[in-house]
Amino acid sequence: MDVSSFVLLSHEQALRRQLDVAANNMANVSTTGYKREQALFHEYVETAQAAPVQEARKTSFVLDYGAVHDIGQGAFQATGNPLDVMIEGPGYLNVELGDGSTGYTRAGFIKVLETGELATSGGQRLLDENGRPILAPTDRTGSLTITADGSVMAGEEAVGRLAVTSFADENMLEARGDGVLTGPGGQVMTAAQTKLRSGGVEASNVEPISETAHMVEILRSYQTSQRLSADLADMRRRAIDRLGKIG
Repeated sequence: MDVSSFVLLSHEQALRRQLDVAANNMANVSTTGYKREQALFHEYVETAQAAPVQEARKTSFVLDYGAVHDIGQGAFQATGNPLDVMIEGPGYLNVELGDGSTGYTRAGFIKVLETGELATSGGQRLLDENGRPILAPTDRTGSLTITADGSVMAGEEAVGRLAVTSFADENMLEARGDGVLTGPGGQVMTAAQTKLRSGGVEASNVEPISETAHMVEILRSYQTSQRLSADLADMRRRAIDRLGKIG
């Protein structure tokens, strides 16, 4: 296999990675709080010691550097539940994971457990600024509301404040597959920094039409790469036939 085939192969691997990411985005178009991902690549240039011409000494390959999140805000979806919240701007709600560690989510569906503790729709307990679950009086769960700074109110009494954590580099976060992310480097936001909107949740920021168009572009690029590969194979075949006739 010559250098041109290796270059095409690296290109096709990059296109496959792009298609996987785009397909995952489409699968999460209705996932609350989901942030669109985009494949990230880096050019690797290899310099040969010798080549027929000077310009042919350098060969450019494509390296997969993972994926980055589009942190753009999703649309507000009203639910009618006063406990449901959408984070306006950066940040993630803090939740308690099964192993006792802290996870982060933007899916703001909130319910009250039988114990009076606030939890996500998946059952993970929501945490306050001190990393503790928020416990509401069981006889006043029907009057609970959440203010813009994250304070949980039982009537006129504040029973806690939802912790919202921001990250300097959100690409350090890893998705678990259940709408919860994990990662280091988070900073709990103050009440003044926190901006919540109650009565609804944040929709996915994936645009189905744009994502579909992107998938079509990827497929067309892959088809072009396949045609180039076939042309190179045909060129080699003709060269071998001619060499055979000369011999």
